[in-house]
Amino acid sequence: MACWDIFCTVVDNYGDIGVTWRLARQLVAEQGATVRLWVDDLAALQRLCPQTDPAAAQQLIAGVTVCHWPADWPAVEPADVVIEAFACHLPAVFAAAMAARPRQPLWLNLEYLSAEAWVGGCHGLPSPQPGGLQKFFFFPGFRADTGGLLREGDLLARRQAFQADAQARQAFLAGLGVPPLAGARLISLFAYENPGLGEWLDVLAAGSRPTQLLVPQGRILGDLQRWLGEGELLPGHGWQRGNLRIHLLPFLRQEDYDLLLWACDFNAVRGEDSFVRAQWAARPLLWHIYEQDEQAHWDKLEAFLALYLAELSPAAASAVAGLWRAWNAGQGMGESWLALEQVWPQVAEQAERWAAQQASRPDLAAALAEFYRNWLSCAA
Repeated sequence: MACWDIFCTVVDNYGDIGVTWRLARQLVAEQGATVRLWVDDLAALQRLCPQTDPAAAQQLIAGVTVCHWPADWPAVEPADVVIEAFACHLPAVFAAAMAARPRQPLWLNLEYLSAEAWVGGCHGLPSPQPGGLQKFFFFPGFRADTGGLLREGDLLARRQAFQADAQARQAFLAGLGVPPLAGARLISLFAYENPGLGEWLDVLAAGSRPTQLLVPQGRILGDLQRWLGEGELLPGHGWQRGNLRIHLLPFLRQEDYDLLLWACDFNAVRGEDSFVRAQWAARPLLWHIYEQDEQAHWDKLEAFLALYLAELSPAAASAVAGLWRAWNAGQGMGESWLALEQVWPQVAEQAERWAAQQASRPDLAAALAEFYRNWLSCAA
């Protein structure tokens, strides 16, 4: 299999490094690729993968050669495939080295995930670049005309086994300091800042059913702190408000975050990486989409809802859409949550059905490898 270079610039969250780190590992493990992952902020990777040494110029982790992306670019021979993730820009010296290779590498711009209809028409299109190079746009997505979603080959089998094993779930949660609470509904919360949080917590606290809210460290903590009326919130601590028990968790490595999603009955997630992983959890979810200029994120949100809700009854679809819109608008969460509870069985069934439907398509790593093989055949 070919050698791959994957470039990732960490902006202000963990979606970009989360996606590229998962992709790099899967290309090595399942596609037999040799992969170098170039990252400008190794401290961000360390949060997801604790064995990362943030001071190392180069290190081998899970079969991936992780390289620090320095400001002064060294002389490096480009790989056979070069992935420019999420519109980051390759070093000019590296691009020149690509153009100078006897066989120029396949250059792919791995785009952000979107359910918008135009994505399929742009997926795989070439774009001429200086030096005689050609770059192809590669779009992850939910339709057959896109590159699919990141999904390890054994992911769904591992998830199903974990969810069927009550002792495994209880042991995992106990390791996070979350004791069992009879009859409680488990909700995970990973979100950006959101003024709508307090209204949601009010209705959970006043509910007739006990709820355990599991909150990994993240940007939502300021809003949580204000609602609790507490000082500094530290991992391992818990708070009781009415029928709501809140547990603050440490920032979790990727493998443990997957287990958290699998263990919960409902998952509030943010960005791209956790959004996809919550779909594979096959549980009802709530997506806090990353805000974009000119409100472009609302188009992406509505495009996904149109696909995700297509097989639900009008009442259930309206409840899910209402909750997602309220959360992303930061208001109306109380009424919207109560509406969702009325159609919970339908929403839970849809979450399982959606995961199975998406898993019937090729995963993103396999689609990338197939694209490369097809490109080689055309270039021969």
